[in-house]
Amino acid sequence: MRIAVTGSIATDHLMTFPGKFTDQFIAEKMDRVSLSFLVDSLEVRRGGVAANICFGLGALGLRPLLAGAVGPDFGPYRAWLTAHGVDCDGVHESTRHQTARFVCTTDTEGNQIASFYPGAMSEDGEIKLAWFTEHGGLDLVLIGASDPGAMIAHTAECVELGVPFAADPSQQLPRLEGPDLRQLIEGAAYLFCNEYEEALIERKAGWSDDEVLARVGVRVTTLGPAGVRVERAGQPPLVVGPVPEAHKVDPTGTGDAFRAGFLAAVGWGLSLERAAQLGNLLAVCVLETVGTQEYELKPSLVNERLATAYGQIAAAEVAAHYG
Repeated sequence: MRIAVTGSIATDHLMTFPGKFTDQFIAEKMDRVSLSFLVDSLEVRRGGVAANICFGLGALGLRPLLAGAVGPDFGPYRAWLTAHGVDCDGVHESTRHQTARFVCTTDTEGNQIASFYPGAMSEDGEIKLAWFTEHGGLDLVLIGASDPGAMIAHTAECVELGVPFAADPSQQLPRLEGPDLRQLIEGAAYLFCNEYEEALIERKAGWSDDEVLARVGVRVTTLGPAGVRVERAGQPPLVVGPVPEAHKVDPTGTGDAFRAGFLAAVGWGLSLERAAQLGNLLAVCVLETVGTQEYELKPSLVNERLATAYGQIAAAEVAAHYG
């Protein structure tokens, strides 16, 4: 299955604050916030939603197609992704901007304050998905967070080309108004979101829960430590509990890893339950690691953790494709 992933490609600057953000906020002064957090550590890592998802797909043995814009500084990052099974031939290289930057600080409660510089991502709209259909074809496109105009253009192009797409607006939801958001969701084979984003989508789109489900094939809602909920119109929801964590290090990129695991299982033709289970496993692997692309997926470890969390049958079905 040839899966293309559109969205941001970025360098992450990850910091940790040894306290709680909420302890520093004064309720009656929230209209004049001026805070600086002295952090204990800084990690510079590779990131961006499209690159993170592609890395996870590549780690599972697929060969995903990365579709995003980067700057002239992308060389080492390209080599890293290529070495991990990602096809970067369709990446657009800007001559005007540097690769995007994500700067994030996490407190002891897992709360995050972040900023994102789009840089070359502002040229995502120049990428044409038709190029991928002409060079090997496409079976599915995940449209991840990037320049809002580019997200809308990619969605429209998928409809025009007749290629199934997964909608994943995530970080761009605050920027999207109702008409644009409805265009991104309508007709999606999959809609990815978390609980907060689920409510925000319904409010901004002006659709009820049932109306959203009537417009997409499958809605996948991550529930943090409670796992994931998978829904289809007219069917009872499927709730899949999490893979128990060995230890918690950094939540950055867990959602991207979940999407990689889920889509890998879809690409193998496995059930939605198996897709959710594999997604949960990849998410916890990132949670236990600093950086979004620093985890390793040894087949023996994948089998062991899936068997422990979901049973031997689940582990065996995944091992038939990644073993």
